[in-house]
Amino acid sequence: MPAVDLNKPGEKKKLLMAAVLGLVAILFLWWTFVGFGSSGSRTTVRPPTASASPQQRPAARADNNQRGNDASTGAVLELSTIQEIDYIPSSYNAPEAKRNIFAYYVPPVIEKPAPKVAEPSPPPPPPLLLASVSPANAYARSGDFKLEVAGDKFTGDSRIYIDGRELPTTFISPQQLSTSVPAAFIANPGARQIMVRTPDNRLFSNVATLSVAAPPLPNYTYVGIISPITRVGDTALVQDKANKSIVGVQRGDLLANRFRVTSISDKELVLMDATLKIQHKLAMAEGDKGVGSPLARPTPRVDAEDDEP
Repeated sequence: MPAVDLNKPGEKKKLLMAAVLGLVAILFLWWTFVGFGSSGSRTTVRPPTASASPQQRPAARADNNQRGNDASTGAVLELSTIQEIDYIPSSYNAPEAKRNIFAYYVPPVIEKPAPKVAEPSPPPPPPLLLASVSPANAYARSGDFKLEVAGDKFTGDSRIYIDGRELPTTFISPQQLSTSVPAAFIANPGARQIMVRTPDNRLFSNVATLSVAAPPLPNYTYVGIISPITRVGDTALVQDKANKSIVGVQRGDLLANRFRVTSISDKELVLMDATLKIQHKLAMAEGDKGVGSPLARPTPRVDAEDDEP
């Protein structure tokens, strides 16, 4: 730092002003922390105290005088003058909430009563009663047969209907009717609905069932034919499906004690069920040519009469 040149007039003024400012600063700091010797006392701010009511002031003064007298005289305080203070603390509990803010109102589900469905009244009983049919079972593809129905309240105008088709009916009595069922009505297996009613449908009966079952079939396969030169007495070769055996039969023979041979040709074999009178046709087939079967054996060569030895 260069030295101050006091010979210059401006430098002297600056130095003088700096000294004055330093003195003023020192005086201010002294006044702030120490003061200038004044004996004024600092003012102490005291918290406000609850002022006693006019009614409590005489009692407080009397207690103070009594204490002063007791202290001056050295007398012992009587226990009767000491009372227990009943201190009731103020309650700072929050008031109970009027409702739970986390509970949301859910409207109750009102179940609507189910509409009552009126139960249908049972239909009145039919005027005519159909109790049974005889026979109750039949085989498909069989011939015409006689059907009788039993019941009550039949009239001369009552007719027997099978699957809605009227049949010529014979009135026997109010409890019995009969008819002849054509073979066309039972050509296929299944159930047939039988009913008795008048043509004007004024009188009718309940429905009965006629069960039509499939007929038993011959358990044979037509595999060949042996025809002599005279074309008399052809022999049909049939193979039993159970044991694969080959049997030769002619017209009039009975297979399995039930099926009678009625016709033999190169295309089919006709059998008649001797019990049910049902015709069965067996078409020519190759049969089973497995190992050990007669059909698997080679046919021996037959020499012609003109062959040379």
